[in-house]
Amino acid sequence: MRFASLRVRQDVVGVVVDGDSAYQLPSALSVGDLVRLGLDRALEIGTDALSGPAIELDASALVLPYKPPSVRDFVTFESHVEGVRKSIDDAVGVPEAWYDNPTFYFTNPHALYGPGEAIPRPATCRALDFEMEVGVVLGRDGSDLTEDEARDAVFGYTIVNDWSARDLQSREMKVGLGPAKGKDFATSIGPWIVTADELAPYLTDDGHLDLDCRVHVNDELVGHDRLSHMHWTFAQMIAYASRDSVVLAGDLLASGTTGGGGCLAELWGRNGSQTPPPLEDGDVVRIDVEGLGSLVGSPVARR
Repeated sequence: MRFASLRVRQDVVGVVVDGDSAYQLPSALSVGDLVRLGLDRALEIGTDALSGPAIELDASALVLPYKPPSVRDFVTFESHVEGVRKSIDDAVGVPEAWYDNPTFYFTNPHALYGPGEAIPRPATCRALDFEMEVGVVLGRDGSDLTEDEARDAVFGYTIVNDWSARDLQSREMKVGLGPAKGKDFATSIGPWIVTADELAPYLTDDGHLDLDCRVHVNDELVGHDRLSHMHWTFAQMIAYASRDSVVLAGDLLASGTTGGGGCLAELWGRNGSQTPPPLEDGDVVRIDVEGLGSLVGSPVARR
């Protein structure tokens, strides 16, 4: 099933999306409420909702699907690490420690944008970038989860665009504490959450999701990769995040940027110049992921 949030007149309602129609969830339940109830109960409620009156789906009325309590962003694509390190840090290769565990950082859960929303760029940013990612949504709480338990904790998946101010990021990461203001201004997610059962046919024998991922800027293809090129599975990422810690239902864990031009900085590192150029206000970034749909966003000047 596909669960989304839809603006209907003056209200935002949780819906099940089926083709070109949407069906409102009962009892004013939000998508976030469904996630906290867990996948099995959510599928029951969604099935009941499909027997109700249909609402014509207007894609422009889709908003942020839900508000995760936390957002962890991983870095799981080796080719992305190689290209971006060259671009941001003028470093060569992949750090040996990268292979030890699926590294992540926390980004800002209060600066989230839904499908089609304009993205206010940082006022001093002159090297704005997108990042093509897929996020896993947890459907239960846990601590010190095994990989099997982590796999069972998956509620569904959504597309993530981790917008990045590369010039700010390059400067502040010299301190050694992470990207901070280079990242925390905006993350787009959507257009909906696709439940885990829908994507089961795409699972490989080693637990990866094999999805085709493409990103266009102003309708020109810039990046193309397969999600199965992740070095770790989502189950491994969830288990690691929960180690000596706690994960909650609704937490969003992003794959990190794909290779193959999943962001401009990777290409800058490989090309030795800012080619293609940084994003300008009004540029339209569209991420298409097999089985998940399309997520569109466009930067604008911050007012």
